[in-house]
Amino acid sequence: MLLSLQRAGLPLRRAELSILLVDDKKMHTLNKDHRGVDKTTDVLSFPMYNSMSEFPKEGQFLLGDIIINTDWIYSELDSQLSPATAVAEVEKHARILLVHALLHLLGFNHEIDERADRMMRKKEAQLLNALKKMD
Repeated sequence: MLLSLQRAGLPLRRAELSILLVDDKKMHTLNKDHRGVDKTTDVLSFPMYNSMSEFPKEGQFLLGDIIINTDWIYSELDSQLSPATAVAEVEKHARILLVHALLHLLGFNHEIDERADRMMRKKEAQLLNALKKMD
């Protein structure tokens, strides 16, 4: 993933990332406690910095936390999929959520306005394409 980040113009050689996988119930609680939203969601991110310009210039640093709702991923699957196809789809959905949340940690926010949404979607596509080339 590091190479993909570099290809997408996001060099993060010194960044550390925390990833937590939770079920729907835990995600609902986290979303309510931290965002005041009384429902579940697919992914949450908790950045340590507001933008890349705030990253420390030297040494290792914690980028932030990503929490992925695994129940959400599995609910997106077609029950008729073969086991091999199901695994590939789980990986695909998890990758999409991880990239989305990572961009939030880097200061992207699609919820600001249409322009910010387009910019974030474009960067998501770049990262996902770079990751796909590595498969």
